[in-house]
Amino acid sequence: MLPGDPRGEPARCWVRSGPVEYRIGQAAELLGVSADTARRWVDAGRLVARTDARGQRLVSGSELARFARSLAEEAPPERPRAQSVRNRFMGIVTRVVRDAVMAQVEIQAGPHRFVSLISREAADELGLEEGVVVDAVVKATNVGVEIPDRF
Repeated sequence: MLPGDPRGEPARCWVRSGPVEYRIGQAAELLGVSADTARRWVDAGRLVARTDARGQRLVSGSELARFARSLAEEAPPERPRAQSVRNRFMGIVTRVVRDAVMAQVEIQAGPHRFVSLISREAADELGLEEGVVVDAVVKATNVGVEIPDRF
């Protein structure tokens, strides 16, 4: 929903302004670990975070994308489970390559890496950039990209 929207209707198009940052709990959820684990990674220097004026730890979207890629490289590949035809995977955009007509979007969702080819116009309207949280919607060989409501 748009802040201050008296009708309480969901926004049709939302563009982010400024750098993307996530609270430590959000970062942990996207990485598939507990907030305590994410805090330990920050304390150990594995994950870079800044502390705001209220003492809240914030991780930049690009740092989270970098760290998600490094975790995926460390983890052994899991054996695939049987899944339905339609699946949704919440993940973080790790790379966007745009040309005049199309955009290639790479998404890291836990140990899973997805690559989606969508129109440049769609990528621009969604505000896709490294560090943005998205849902990878998989149906057969197509991967759609949506911004989840809860982030």
